[in-house]
Amino acid sequence: MKANGTLLDDMASFLVEFPAGCRYEPHFGLLKPHRAVHAMNNIYYVDGKFVPADQAMIPVDDLAIVRGIGVFDLLRTHKGKPFFLKEHVERLHHSAKEIDLAMPWSQQEVCKVVMDTLDRNSHQEEANVRIIVTGGSSPDFMTPKGRPRLLVLVTPLPKLPDWWHSRGVKVITLKVKRNFPGAKSIDYLPAAIALRKARREDAVEAIYLDDDGHALEGTTSNLFVFLGGKLVTPGSGILSGITRKVVMALAKEHYAIEVRDLSIEELLAANEVFITGTNKGLVPVVQVDRTTIGNGRPGPKTARMMTLLENYNAPAI
Repeated sequence: MKANGTLLDDMASFLVEFPAGCRYEPHFGLLKPHRAVHAMNNIYYVDGKFVPADQAMIPVDDLAIVRGIGVFDLLRTHKGKPFFLKEHVERLHHSAKEIDLAMPWSQQEVCKVVMDTLDRNSHQEEANVRIIVTGGSSPDFMTPKGRPRLLVLVTPLPKLPDWWHSRGVKVITLKVKRNFPGAKSIDYLPAAIALRKARREDAVEAIYLDDDGHALEGTTSNLFVFLGGKLVTPGSGILSGITRKVVMALAKEHYAIEVRDLSIEELLAANEVFITGTNKGLVPVVQVDRTTIGNGRPGPKTARMMTLLENYNAPAI
């Protein structure tokens, strides 16, 4: 941090599913940050300017820093093109509306900034794109009164361990209350705490439970279960994921789908379980807390959904 600004790499690492410049940690099956190789040659868009990543900064009185006020969205490229950019930018605007944060830029303007930033990072084969709208500077250090800041951070796309998909993963459940579940806010403290607990239990994700014992979503993923021949996914108290929508569209041709509350008892008794996310794609879950799901291996219905998603040809933008 400098006297009049703060490096954005710390923010990037905090807001992501898996920080760029990561390595695989065999014990936990997770990606852990190491030396920030992602800053080399990368160009970020910061409040109207394109700057080298290691020179990117915003004022320390921005509400994103002093109060954790802001929204963001994360997408990836596919064959060098942004994947579902329009949908992610729509969700970014929705998130800002949910927390009553001003959004001075139209969706078209944000899309153009993303494309211009990607053009300046053409050296990367595949990338993550983080679009962040901060609360802006505030004279009372509390309420958004000034102009928000728009940031676009392009970093290399991390690779997940192959066994996540071939052998499946473990997740834990944790009672967590999100104040604005429909908004992708930069306030990720509950998620950071939940993931730290998951790592201690050799799990890759934590599934949130509400006060009534309903399973909702992961810290950075959506939840699906097969109960008999039906595919069930929670529909309230969650952030509706872009990958989730694609999976549901693909699944409806093959399975009956129920969007409803899902009890922890149903989750533990499910025939098959999987999670979805921008970076994760579709990942089979073979253990929830201490309970083995099915026979402890990715099930045939989940494998079918993985194949459908892998073969899905979506418009890049």
